[in-house]
Amino acid sequence: MGPEARWKGWGMEKIRERQGVDPGSIASGVGNEAGETVLGVPALIALLGGVRLGSSSVQLIDQLRGLEDMKSAIAGVQARAAVAFDLAQRREQALAGVPSSEQGQSSGAQIALARRESPSRGSRLLGLANALVTEMPRTMAALESGQLNEWRATLLVKETACLSVEDRRSVDEELAPDMGTFEGAGDKAIIAAAKAAAYRRDPRSVAQRATQAATGRMVSLRPAPDAMTYLTALLPVAQGVAIWAALSRKADSSRSGGESRTRAQVMADALVERVTGRRGGIAGVDLELIMTDRTLLQGDSEPARLKGYGIVPAAWARALVGAGEAASEAVGKMTRVTNEGHTARASEPGGRVLPPRTAPPAQDAEFNVWVRRLYTAPSSGELLTMDSKARLFPPRLRRFVEVRDDICRTPYCDAPIRHIDHVVPWHSGGTTTVGNGAGLCEACNHTKENPGWMAKQVSGEVHTLEVRTPTGHGYRSSAPPLPGHGGPQGPSLDI
Repeated sequence: MGPEARWKGWGMEKIRERQGVDPGSIASGVGNEAGETVLGVPALIALLGGVRLGSSSVQLIDQLRGLEDMKSAIAGVQARAAVAFDLAQRREQALAGVPSSEQGQSSGAQIALARRESPSRGSRLLGLANALVTEMPRTMAALESGQLNEWRATLLVKETACLSVEDRRSVDEELAPDMGTFEGAGDKAIIAAAKAAAYRRDPRSVAQRATQAATGRMVSLRPAPDAMTYLTALLPVAQGVAIWAALSRKADSSRSGGESRTRAQVMADALVERVTGRRGGIAGVDLELIMTDRTLLQGDSEPARLKGYGIVPAAWARALVGAGEAASEAVGKMTRVTNEGHTARASEPGGRVLPPRTAPPAQDAEFNVWVRRLYTAPSSGELLTMDSKARLFPPRLRRFVEVRDDICRTPYCDAPIRHIDHVVPWHSGGTTTVGNGAGLCEACNHTKENPGWMAKQVSGEVHTLEVRTPTGHGYRSSAPPLPGHGGPQGPSLDI
Protein backbone atom coordinates (compact mmCIF):
# COMPACT_ATOMS: atom_id res chain seq x y z
CA MET A 1 0.00 0.00 0.00
CA GLY A 2 1.42 3.36 -1.03
CA PRO A 3 1.80 6.24 1.45
CA GLU A 4 -1.17 8.13 0.02
CA ALA A 5 -3.50 5.21 0.74
CA ARG A 6 -3.31 6.11 4.42
CA TRP A 7 -4.81 9.54 3.78
CA LYS A 8 -8.53 10.14 4.25
CA GLY A 9 -10.31 10.39 0.92
CA TRP A 10 -11.60 13.96 1.13
CA GLY A 11 -8.37 15.18 2.67
CA MET A 12 -6.27 13.82 -0.18
CA GLU A 13 -8.60 15.53 -2.64
CA LYS A 14 -8.06 18.84 -0.86
CA ILE A 15 -4.32 18.44 -1.15
CA ARG A 16 -4.75 17.66 -4.84
CA GLU A 17 -6.85 20.82 -5.20
CA ARG A 18 -3.90 22.79 -3.89
CA GLN A 19 -1.72 21.12 -6.50
CA GLY A 20 -4.05 22.55 -9.13
CA VAL A 21 -3.44 26.14 -7.95
CA ASP A 22 -0.85 28.08 -9.89
CA PRO A 23 1.98 28.56 -7.35
CA GLY A 24 3.20 31.59 -9.27
CA SER A 25 -0.05 33.43 -8.62
CA ILE A 26 0.67 33.38 -4.90
CA ALA A 27 4.21 34.75 -5.26
CA SER A 28 2.96 37.48 -7.61
CA GLY A 29 0.99 39.17 -4.88
CA VAL A 30 -2.64 38.06 -5.28
CA GLY A 31 -5.13 37.64 -2.47
CA ASN A 32 -4.90 34.60 -0.21
CA GLU A 33 -7.76 32.66 1.36
CA ALA A 34 -8.28 35.37 3.98
CA GLY A 35 -8.54 38.06 1.33
CA GLU A 36 -5.17 39.55 2.29
CA THR A 37 -2.44 40.48 -0.17
CA VAL A 38 0.70 38.41 0.17
CA LEU A 39 4.20 39.54 -0.73
CA GLY A 40 4.66 40.17 -4.43
CA VAL A 41 8.20 38.86 -4.79
CA PRO A 42 8.52 39.37 -8.57
CA ALA A 43 7.52 43.01 -8.13
CA LEU A 44 10.14 43.41 -5.41
CA ILE A 45 12.81 41.89 -7.66
CA ALA A 46 11.79 44.22 -10.47
CA LEU A 47 12.03 47.17 -8.09
CA LEU A 48 15.57 46.21 -7.10
CA GLY A 49 16.50 45.86 -10.75
CA GLY A 50 15.61 49.51 -11.23
CA VAL A 51 17.83 50.82 -8.42
CA ARG A 52 20.24 53.45 -9.65
CA LEU A 53 23.82 53.06 -8.51
CA GLY A 54 25.39 55.92 -6.61
CA SER A 55 27.63 58.38 -8.37
CA SER A 56 30.31 58.61 -5.67
CA SER A 57 32.40 56.15 -3.70
CA VAL A 58 30.58 57.10 -0.49
CA GLN A 59 27.18 56.46 -2.05
CA LEU A 60 28.27 53.12 -3.49
CA ILE A 61 29.55 51.89 -0.12
CA ASP A 62 26.30 53.05 1.52
CA GLN A 63 24.35 51.12 -1.07
CA LEU A 64 26.45 48.00 -0.54
CA ARG A 65 25.80 48.15 3.21
CA GLY A 66 22.10 48.76 2.67
CA LEU A 67 21.81 45.85 0.28
CA GLU A 68 23.66 43.61 2.73
CA ASP A 69 21.20 44.63 5.45
CA MET A 70 18.37 43.84 3.04
CA LYS A 71 19.78 40.35 2.44
CA SER A 72 19.69 39.72 6.18
CA ALA A 73 16.15 41.06 6.45
CA ILE A 74 15.04 38.81 3.59
CA ALA A 75 16.65 35.83 5.35
CA GLY A 76 14.51 36.71 8.38
CA VAL A 77 11.37 36.75 6.26
CA GLN A 78 12.39 33.40 4.77
CA ALA A 79 12.73 31.95 8.28
CA ARG A 80 9.25 33.11 9.28
CA ALA A 81 7.82 31.82 5.99
CA ALA A 82 9.46 28.42 6.55
CA VAL A 83 7.95 28.06 10.03
CA ALA A 84 4.53 29.17 8.78
CA PHE A 85 4.76 26.71 5.89
CA ASP A 86 5.57 23.81 8.21
CA LEU A 87 2.59 24.66 10.42
CA ALA A 88 0.32 24.93 7.38
CA GLN A 89 1.49 21.55 6.10
CA ARG A 90 0.82 19.94 9.46
CA ARG A 91 -2.68 21.42 9.62
CA GLU A 92 -3.53 20.22 6.11
CA GLN A 93 -2.15 16.77 6.78
CA ALA A 94 -4.02 16.51 10.09
CA LEU A 95 -7.27 17.27 8.24
CA ALA A 96 -6.32 14.63 5.67
CA GLY A 97 -5.97 12.03 8.41
CA VAL A 98 -2.21 11.67 8.40
CA PRO A 99 -0.94 10.29 11.75
CA SER A 100 0.68 12.97 13.91
CA SER A 101 4.00 11.10 13.83
CA GLU A 102 4.11 11.45 10.03
CA GLN A 103 2.94 15.04 9.71
CA GLY A 104 5.45 17.51 8.30
CA GLN A 105 7.94 14.83 7.26
CA SER A 106 8.62 16.45 3.89
CA SER A 107 8.30 20.10 4.91
CA GLY A 108 12.06 20.56 5.06
CA ALA A 109 12.61 19.02 1.62
CA GLN A 110 10.02 21.35 0.07
CA ILE A 111 11.62 24.36 1.75
CA ALA A 112 15.04 23.33 0.44
CA LEU A 113 13.80 22.94 -3.14
CA ALA A 114 12.13 26.35 -2.96
CA ARG A 115 15.51 27.78 -1.91
CA ARG A 116 17.28 25.86 -4.70
CA GLU A 117 19.07 23.71 -2.15
CA SER A 118 19.42 19.95 -1.91
CA PRO A 119 16.40 18.38 -0.15
CA SER A 120 18.85 16.75 2.25
CA ARG A 121 19.53 20.21 3.71
CA GLY A 122 15.86 20.80 4.36
CA SER A 123 15.75 19.63 7.96
CA ARG A 124 18.66 21.94 8.87
CA LEU A 125 17.05 24.93 7.15
CA LEU A 126 13.74 24.31 8.91
CA GLY A 127 15.48 23.67 12.23
CA LEU A 128 17.33 26.97 11.91
CA ALA A 129 14.09 28.79 11.14
CA ASN A 130 12.27 27.22 14.09
CA ALA A 131 15.06 28.11 16.50
CA LEU A 132 15.21 31.73 15.35
CA VAL A 133 11.46 32.30 15.30
CA THR A 134 10.39 30.43 18.43
CA GLU A 135 13.43 30.28 20.73
CA MET A 136 15.87 33.12 19.93
CA PRO A 137 13.84 36.29 19.36
CA ARG A 138 16.75 38.69 19.91
CA THR A 139 18.96 36.89 17.40
CA MET A 140 16.01 36.97 15.01
CA ALA A 141 15.62 40.70 15.58
CA ALA A 142 19.32 41.21 14.84
CA LEU A 143 18.94 39.26 11.60
CA GLU A 144 15.87 41.20 10.49
CA SER A 145 17.53 44.54 11.26
CA GLY A 146 20.71 43.65 9.38
CA GLN A 147 22.98 43.50 12.44
CA LEU A 148 23.70 39.81 11.78
CA ASN A 149 23.81 37.96 8.48
CA GLU A 150 22.22 34.54 8.07
CA TRP A 151 25.49 32.65 8.52
CA ARG A 152 26.32 34.31 11.84
CA ALA A 153 22.79 33.80 13.09
CA THR A 154 23.30 30.14 12.16
CA LEU A 155 26.46 30.04 14.29
CA LEU A 156 24.54 31.26 17.34
CA VAL A 157 21.83 28.67 16.76
CA LYS A 158 24.40 25.92 16.31
CA GLU A 159 26.37 26.72 19.47
CA THR A 160 23.21 26.71 21.63
CA ALA A 161 21.66 23.57 20.11
CA CYS A 162 22.60 21.43 23.13
CA LEU A 163 20.63 23.62 25.57
CA SER A 164 17.03 23.34 26.68
CA VAL A 165 14.57 25.84 25.24
CA GLU A 166 14.63 27.85 28.48
CA ASP A 167 18.43 27.96 28.64
CA ARG A 168 18.69 28.84 24.97
CA ARG A 169 16.33 31.77 25.47
CA SER A 170 18.40 32.90 28.44
CA VAL A 171 21.61 32.82 26.38
CA ASP A 172 19.84 34.73 23.62
CA GLU A 173 18.80 37.36 26.17
CA GLU A 174 22.32 37.52 27.62
CA LEU A 175 24.06 37.96 24.27
CA ALA A 176 21.42 40.43 23.01
CA PRO A 177 22.63 40.48 19.38
CA ASP A 178 19.98 43.06 18.49
CA MET A 179 21.69 45.61 20.75
CA GLY A 180 24.87 45.68 18.66
CA THR A 181 26.75 43.19 20.85
CA PHE A 182 28.56 41.71 17.88
CA GLU A 183 29.25 44.87 15.92
CA GLY A 184 32.64 44.34 14.28
CA ALA A 185 32.91 40.74 15.55
CA GLY A 186 33.99 37.92 13.26
CA ASP A 187 32.87 34.31 13.20
CA LYS A 188 35.36 33.11 15.82
CA ALA A 189 34.43 35.84 18.28
CA ILE A 190 30.73 35.07 17.91
CA ILE A 191 31.33 31.33 18.37
CA ALA A 192 33.47 31.94 21.46
CA ALA A 193 30.85 34.22 23.05
CA ALA A 194 28.05 31.73 22.39
CA LYS A 195 30.08 28.79 23.70
CA ALA A 196 30.99 30.64 26.89
CA ALA A 197 27.40 31.69 27.55
CA ALA A 198 26.11 28.18 26.88
CA TYR A 199 28.69 26.65 29.22
CA ARG A 200 27.80 29.07 32.02
CA ARG A 201 24.14 28.19 31.61
CA ASP A 202 24.46 24.37 31.43
CA PRO A 203 28.01 22.96 31.59
CA ARG A 204 26.77 19.36 31.68
CA SER A 205 24.93 19.64 28.36
CA VAL A 206 27.96 21.21 26.72
CA ALA A 207 30.18 18.38 27.99
CA GLN A 208 27.68 15.77 26.76
CA ARG A 209 27.66 17.43 23.37
CA ALA A 210 31.41 17.00 23.10
CA THR A 211 31.07 13.33 24.04
CA GLN A 212 28.27 12.67 21.57
CA ALA A 213 30.11 14.48 18.77
CA ALA A 214 32.22 11.36 18.20
CA THR A 215 29.14 9.61 16.80
CA GLY A 216 29.24 12.06 13.90
CA ARG A 217 32.71 11.02 12.73
CA MET A 218 32.82 10.72 8.96
CA VAL A 219 34.88 10.93 5.78
CA SER A 220 33.76 13.03 2.82
CA LEU A 221 35.02 13.73 -0.69
CA ARG A 222 34.41 16.82 -2.80
CA PRO A 223 35.93 18.14 -6.02
CA ALA A 224 38.74 20.70 -6.11
CA PRO A 225 40.05 22.63 -9.12
CA ASP A 226 42.49 21.18 -11.66
CA ALA A 227 41.62 17.47 -11.33
CA MET A 228 42.26 17.50 -7.58
CA THR A 229 39.94 16.57 -4.72
CA TYR A 230 39.43 17.28 -1.03
CA LEU A 231 39.36 14.17 1.17
CA THR A 232 38.12 15.32 4.59
CA ALA A 233 37.86 13.30 7.80
CA LEU A 234 35.89 14.46 10.85
CA LEU A 235 37.46 12.62 13.80
CA PRO A 236 37.77 12.84 17.58
CA VAL A 237 40.59 15.24 18.32
CA ALA A 238 42.95 12.60 19.74
CA GLN A 239 42.68 10.42 16.64
CA GLY A 240 43.03 13.36 14.28
CA VAL A 241 46.15 14.62 16.04
CA ALA A 242 47.64 11.10 16.06
CA ILE A 243 47.16 10.74 12.29
CA TRP A 244 48.68 14.17 11.67
CA ALA A 245 51.66 13.33 13.88
CA ALA A 246 52.29 10.03 12.07
CA LEU A 247 52.22 11.72 8.68
CA SER A 248 54.48 14.48 9.97
CA ARG A 249 57.04 11.95 11.22
CA LYS A 250 57.01 10.22 7.84
CA ALA A 251 57.58 13.55 6.09
CA ASP A 252 60.42 14.53 8.44
CA SER A 253 62.11 11.16 7.96
CA SER A 254 61.85 11.31 4.17
CA ARG A 255 63.04 14.89 3.94
CA SER A 256 66.06 14.19 6.13
CA GLY A 257 67.00 11.37 3.74
CA GLY A 258 67.18 13.73 0.77
CA GLU A 259 63.61 13.38 -0.51
CA SER A 260 62.96 15.93 -3.29
CA ARG A 261 59.21 16.14 -2.68
CA THR A 262 57.93 18.88 -0.41
CA ARG A 263 56.85 18.06 3.13
CA ALA A 264 53.19 18.49 2.19
CA GLN A 265 53.57 16.19 -0.83
CA VAL A 266 55.20 13.47 1.26
CA MET A 267 52.39 13.64 3.82
CA ALA A 268 49.72 13.41 1.11
CA ASP A 269 51.42 10.47 -0.63
CA ALA A 270 51.92 8.68 2.70
CA LEU A 271 48.22 9.07 3.51
CA VAL A 272 47.21 7.48 0.19
CA GLU A 273 49.71 4.65 0.57
CA ARG A 274 48.73 3.80 4.15
CA VAL A 275 44.99 3.85 3.48
CA THR A 276 45.02 1.89 0.21
CA GLY A 277 48.01 -0.30 0.97
CA ARG A 278 49.65 0.52 -2.37
CA ARG A 279 51.72 3.37 -3.68
CA GLY A 280 49.50 5.50 -5.91
CA GLY A 281 46.37 4.01 -4.36
CA ILE A 282 44.65 2.97 -7.58
CA ALA A 283 45.08 -0.81 -7.84
CA GLY A 284 41.97 -2.74 -6.83
CA VAL A 285 39.73 0.32 -7.17
CA ASP A 286 37.16 0.78 -9.95
CA LEU A 287 37.62 4.25 -11.48
CA GLU A 288 34.89 4.95 -14.02
CA LEU A 289 36.27 7.39 -16.60
CA ILE A 290 33.97 8.36 -19.48
CA MET A 291 35.43 9.91 -22.62
CA THR A 292 34.87 9.98 -26.37
CA ASP A 293 36.80 7.71 -28.70
CA ARG A 294 38.29 10.87 -30.21
CA THR A 295 39.69 11.94 -26.85
CA LEU A 296 41.12 8.49 -26.13
CA LEU A 297 42.57 7.60 -29.52
CA GLN A 298 42.95 10.80 -31.54
CA GLY A 299 44.20 13.33 -29.00
CA ASP A 300 40.95 15.36 -29.05
CA SER A 301 40.53 18.10 -26.43
CA GLU A 302 36.96 17.13 -25.40
CA PRO A 303 37.04 16.73 -21.57
CA ALA A 304 36.26 13.42 -19.89
CA ARG A 305 34.08 12.71 -16.85
CA LEU A 306 35.29 10.82 -13.79
CA LYS A 307 32.50 9.26 -11.75
CA GLY A 308 32.30 10.75 -8.28
CA TYR A 309 34.34 13.79 -9.29
CA GLY A 310 33.13 15.44 -12.49
CA ILE A 311 34.84 16.92 -15.55
CA VAL A 312 38.59 16.32 -16.01
CA PRO A 313 40.93 17.55 -18.79
CA ALA A 314 41.37 15.32 -21.83
CA ALA A 315 45.15 15.12 -21.43
CA TRP A 316 44.81 14.06 -17.78
CA ALA A 317 42.31 11.35 -18.73
CA ARG A 318 44.61 9.96 -21.43
CA ALA A 319 47.52 10.00 -19.01
CA LEU A 320 45.52 8.04 -16.44
CA VAL A 321 44.56 5.42 -19.03
CA GLY A 322 48.15 5.35 -20.24
CA ALA A 323 49.44 4.76 -16.71
CA GLY A 324 47.27 1.68 -16.31
CA GLU A 325 48.03 0.42 -19.79
CA ALA A 326 51.76 0.83 -19.27
CA ALA A 327 51.54 -1.13 -16.03
CA SER A 328 49.53 -3.83 -17.79
CA GLU A 329 52.27 -4.16 -20.42
CA ALA A 330 54.81 -4.82 -17.70
CA VAL A 331 52.94 -7.91 -16.52
CA GLY A 332 51.66 -9.10 -19.91
CA LYS A 333 48.08 -7.92 -19.48
CA MET A 334 47.58 -5.61 -22.43
CA THR A 335 44.06 -4.12 -22.54
CA ARG A 336 41.99 -4.19 -25.71
CA VAL A 337 38.92 -2.35 -26.91
CA THR A 338 36.19 -4.87 -27.71
CA ASN A 339 32.77 -4.98 -29.27
CA GLU A 340 29.79 -3.07 -27.91
CA GLY A 341 29.18 -3.44 -24.20
CA HIS A 342 32.07 -5.86 -23.54
CA THR A 343 35.54 -5.75 -22.06
CA ALA A 344 38.58 -7.91 -22.72
CA ARG A 345 42.24 -8.54 -21.99
CA ALA A 346 44.94 -8.99 -24.66
CA SER A 347 44.60 -12.76 -24.48
CA GLU A 348 41.06 -12.48 -25.87
CA PRO A 349 40.61 -12.12 -29.66
CA GLY A 350 38.84 -9.32 -31.47
CA GLY A 351 40.30 -6.32 -29.72
CA ARG A 352 42.39 -3.30 -30.64
CA VAL A 353 45.46 -2.51 -28.55
CA LEU A 354 45.46 0.88 -26.86
CA PRO A 355 48.61 2.94 -27.47
CA PRO A 356 50.83 3.32 -24.41
CA ARG A 357 50.95 6.72 -22.74
CA THR A 358 53.13 8.40 -20.19
CA ALA A 359 51.92 7.95 -16.62
CA PRO A 360 51.10 11.09 -14.63
CA PRO A 361 53.14 11.84 -11.50
CA ALA A 362 52.47 9.79 -8.37
CA GLN A 363 50.38 7.26 -10.32
CA ASP A 364 52.93 4.57 -11.02
CA ALA A 365 51.00 1.75 -9.36
CA GLU A 366 50.01 -1.22 -11.48
CA PHE A 367 46.37 -1.33 -12.51
CA ASN A 368 44.40 -2.70 -15.42
CA VAL A 369 42.27 -0.72 -17.87
CA TRP A 370 38.90 -2.10 -18.94
CA VAL A 371 37.07 -0.38 -21.79
CA ARG A 372 33.28 -0.42 -22.21
CA ARG A 373 31.74 1.12 -25.30
CA LEU A 374 28.68 3.36 -24.79
CA TYR A 375 26.31 4.29 -27.62
CA THR A 376 24.55 7.66 -27.57
CA ALA A 377 21.91 9.43 -29.65
CA PRO A 378 23.73 11.65 -32.20
CA SER A 379 21.70 14.83 -31.51
CA SER A 380 21.26 14.79 -27.73
CA GLY A 381 24.10 12.58 -26.53
CA GLU A 382 21.71 10.53 -24.37
CA LEU A 383 22.61 6.90 -23.78
CA LEU A 384 20.50 4.51 -25.84
CA THR A 385 17.95 2.52 -23.92
CA MET A 386 18.11 -0.85 -22.19
CA ASP A 387 15.03 -2.50 -20.64
CA SER A 388 14.15 -5.24 -18.15
CA LYS A 389 10.91 -6.97 -17.21
CA ALA A 390 12.02 -7.50 -13.61
CA ARG A 391 10.92 -5.30 -10.72
CA LEU A 392 14.46 -4.85 -9.41
CA PHE A 393 16.99 -3.19 -11.69
CA PRO A 394 19.49 -5.85 -12.85
CA PRO A 395 23.21 -5.07 -12.46
CA ARG A 396 23.86 -4.00 -16.07
CA LEU A 397 20.82 -1.73 -16.11
CA ARG A 398 21.82 -0.22 -12.75
CA ARG A 399 25.28 0.51 -14.11
CA PHE A 400 23.73 2.05 -17.22
CA VAL A 401 21.60 4.47 -15.13
CA GLU A 402 24.56 5.31 -12.88
CA VAL A 403 26.69 6.25 -15.90
CA ARG A 404 23.91 8.40 -17.35
CA ASP A 405 22.93 10.25 -14.15
CA ASP A 406 26.37 10.56 -12.46
CA ILE A 407 24.89 12.13 -9.28
CA CYS A 408 21.50 12.18 -7.53
CA ARG A 409 18.88 13.30 -10.05
CA THR A 410 16.71 15.24 -7.60
CA PRO A 411 16.93 18.94 -8.54
CA TYR A 412 19.70 20.83 -6.70
CA CYS A 413 21.05 17.65 -5.07
CA ASP A 414 24.60 16.63 -5.95
CA ALA A 415 24.98 13.75 -3.50
CA PRO A 416 26.40 10.41 -4.72
CA ILE A 417 23.93 7.88 -6.12
CA ARG A 418 22.98 5.23 -3.58
CA HIS A 419 19.70 3.87 -4.99
CA ILE A 420 18.42 3.13 -8.50
CA ASP A 421 14.64 3.43 -8.32
CA HIS A 422 11.58 3.77 -10.53
CA VAL A 423 10.46 7.30 -11.43
CA VAL A 424 6.86 6.07 -11.66
CA PRO A 425 6.64 3.44 -8.90
CA TRP A 426 6.35 -0.22 -9.83
CA HIS A 427 3.12 -0.52 -7.83
CA SER A 428 1.66 2.32 -9.92
CA GLY A 429 2.43 0.63 -13.21
CA GLY A 430 5.97 1.90 -13.68
CA THR A 431 8.32 -0.22 -15.75
CA THR A 432 11.91 -1.26 -15.13
CA THR A 433 13.48 0.69 -17.98
CA VAL A 434 16.22 3.23 -18.46
CA GLY A 435 13.64 5.95 -19.04
CA ASN A 436 11.73 5.11 -15.87
CA GLY A 437 14.88 4.70 -13.79
CA ALA A 438 16.71 7.38 -11.84
CA GLY A 439 19.79 7.43 -9.67
CA LEU A 440 19.00 8.93 -6.26
CA CYS A 441 20.76 9.47 -2.96
CA GLU A 442 19.27 7.66 0.03
CA ALA A 443 17.62 10.77 1.52
CA CYS A 444 15.93 11.84 -1.73
CA ASN A 445 14.69 8.32 -2.42
CA HIS A 446 12.94 8.26 0.96
CA THR A 447 11.60 11.81 0.55
CA LYS A 448 9.77 11.03 -2.69
CA GLU A 449 7.77 8.33 -0.88
CA ASN A 450 6.01 10.94 1.28
CA PRO A 451 2.31 11.62 0.57
CA GLY A 452 1.65 14.19 -2.13
CA TRP A 453 5.01 13.79 -3.90
CA MET A 454 4.97 12.76 -7.56
CA ALA A 455 7.60 12.24 -10.24
CA LYS A 456 7.51 11.59 -13.96
CA GLN A 457 9.79 11.49 -16.98
CA VAL A 458 9.40 14.45 -19.35
CA SER A 459 9.52 13.46 -23.00
CA GLY A 460 12.42 14.84 -25.00
CA GLU A 461 15.84 14.02 -26.37
CA VAL A 462 17.55 14.31 -22.98
CA HIS A 463 16.33 12.27 -20.00
CA THR A 464 14.49 14.81 -17.84
CA LEU A 465 12.93 14.14 -14.46
CA GLU A 466 10.08 16.28 -13.09
CA VAL A 467 9.37 16.25 -9.35
CA ARG A 468 6.15 17.74 -7.97
CA THR A 469 5.72 18.52 -4.28
CA PRO A 470 2.46 18.48 -2.26
CA THR A 471 1.97 22.22 -2.93
CA GLY A 472 1.94 21.65 -6.68
CA HIS A 473 5.33 23.23 -7.32
CA GLY A 474 7.40 21.45 -9.94
CA TYR A 475 11.16 21.09 -10.35
CA ARG A 476 13.04 19.50 -13.24
CA SER A 477 16.51 18.10 -13.68
CA SER A 478 18.15 16.77 -16.84
CA ALA A 479 20.81 14.10 -17.10
CA PRO A 480 24.25 15.66 -17.58
CA PRO A 481 25.66 15.45 -21.12
CA LEU A 482 28.24 12.81 -21.80
CA PRO A 483 31.63 13.96 -23.10
CA GLY A 484 31.48 15.05 -26.72
CA HIS A 485 27.92 16.36 -26.70
CA GLY A 486 28.10 20.06 -25.92
CA GLY A 487 27.72 22.03 -22.73
CA PRO A 488 25.50 21.47 -19.69
CA GLN A 489 21.83 20.82 -20.34
CA GLY A 490 20.66 22.95 -17.43
CA PRO A 491 20.47 20.39 -14.63
CA SER A 492 17.69 22.05 -12.61
CA LEU A 493 14.63 24.12 -13.47
CA ASP A 494 11.69 25.43 -11.47
CA ILE A 495 8.29 25.18 -13.17
